[in-house]
Amino acid sequence: MAPWRTVGEPIARQIASGCPQAQALDQTGLAPVRFVPQADLPDGQAYEDFIFATGQVPTREGLHDFFNALCWMHFPLAKKRLNQLQAREIARAGVGQVRGPVRDAATVFDENALLIQPSNALWAALTEHRWRDACLALRGEWAHTRLWAFGHAALEKAVQPYKSITVHLWRVPAEVPPEQVDVWLAQDLTPEKLARKPFSPLPMLGVPGWWPANADPAFYADASVFRPRRVPAPAEKPYNRAEIAPRS
Repeated sequence: MAPWRTVGEPIARQIASGCPQAQALDQTGLAPVRFVPQADLPDGQAYEDFIFATGQVPTREGLHDFFNALCWMHFPLAKKRLNQLQAREIARAGVGQVRGPVRDAATVFDENALLIQPSNALWAALTEHRWRDACLALRGEWAHTRLWAFGHAALEKAVQPYKSITVHLWRVPAEVPPEQVDVWLAQDLTPEKLARKPFSPLPMLGVPGWWPANADPAFYADASVFRPRRVPAPAEKPYNRAEIAPRS
């Protein structure tokens, strides 16, 4: 939560003193959009389409939309890009019950992404779910690994943390300077890349230094949370089975 505190705490104090949340958020002027009450969203209009058309974000009281607004303030270009992608997909295919691969991945990113700038060795261990290698053998590397929280749903959960909170990692190349992350991310979020869903899961409280209990190596032995990577079984051709093999 530390990088969000400078902006977030004064707003939270205003809300706690009785100021409507949308008003308190909008008064900062730190986002490229306006925050308006949820009631301003017309019946039948898609949330993302309304934001794209009006530059206004319908906002409910509560932590979920509070963190969403803070993300707009910290990553204005990336949030605008995500909204553009969502609106484009809605215009192309309608809302529907199934979002489609691009909208689905954009939603996962928006709600749950954690940006990470790791070494090749650490990234390999994380993506291969070699948790003990990533979080114990390579523990010293985390002090030099930059992390940026992005997903507002993940941040909401972290207010009352539990061990199985899982974020979706999105790798930031080593050459991207911290002050350019938003610019880089807005360019990196392409429909093609999102459709491939290049995420890698990570139980958030496993990040060294983020939770006292993970100083004990046994913390990572919980296979119900730190799960091994699933290896898809090779598809077996039906005729490989003797009882239905084609006749010669």
